Amino acid sequence: MWIDTHCHLDAGEFDADRDAVVERAAQAGVGQVVVPAVDVASFARVRECAQRFGFAYALGIHPLAVGRAQPSDIEHLRAAVEAAMPDPRFVAVGEIGLDFLVDAAPVEAQEWFYLEQLKVAARLGLPVILHVRKSADRLLFHLRRTRVPSGIAHAFNGSPVQAEGFLEMGFCLGFGGSSTYDGSLRIRRFAAGLPETAIVLETDAPDIPPQWMRDGRSVLRNEPQELPRIAAGIAQLRGVTPQHLACATSANALRVLPRLAAL
Repeated sequence: MWIDTHCHLDAGEFDADRDAVVERAAQAGVGQVVVPAVDVASFARVRECAQRFGFAYALGIHPLAVGRAQPSDIEHLRAAVEAAMPDPRFVAVGEIGLDFLVDAAPVEAQEWFYLEQLKVAARLGLPVILHVRKSADRLLFHLRRTRVPSGIAHAFNGSPVQAEGFLEMGFCLGFGGSSTYDGSLRIRRFAAGLPETAIVLETDAPDIPPQWMRDGRSVLRNEPQELPRIAAGIAQLRGVTPQHLACATSANALRVLPRLAAL
């Protein structure tokens, strides 16, 4: 079974054919999907999506949503997380983190929201799903001071030292469509050389489509059904069979998101 540890299945891009998207994923062998929230307004949507299809979900405020968020949203998050604790489909606080690539919100505001959400996760012993873009050092800085039990550094593209920092704290690194790009040499080196226990798989659908969905003129919508083909490329880089990689990465996902094991 393949586990897509990061898919925005609730996104509007899937409104017209969400049932068909899920059916195609199932036919491809994707047995579990984690649907992370991006803002308070999406909390009910991701929960309903996960419950409808038998998937898992996370609750959090994305750094690119900080610009439209209010400090009171942290209270909404805290209340929503506490209310979700009895729900076995709720597995993490996320998607949270920092984005220093685009000017979506002041760094100070992003760091405040990130730290406050880490505190929520730490208090309840929950893992986190991290957005990491040009921000790994600051993410690690706060993680070392507000420890959470585990998590996933989604779409990781940092340095070897930064990768080791996350691994030392019990995190896995997420790999998806970017690993199929010929120009993504650093990501492909990580995918090939990291310890087997360090990797989980993801699509970030509808975003980060693999190379075969980008023809230079248009970019197709990504879907969780693409995960096995993405994984086949990673397996080839690592010199293992896709079946071996499926077992290893699924075990990793269950380790860093332990509430998944109940599903």
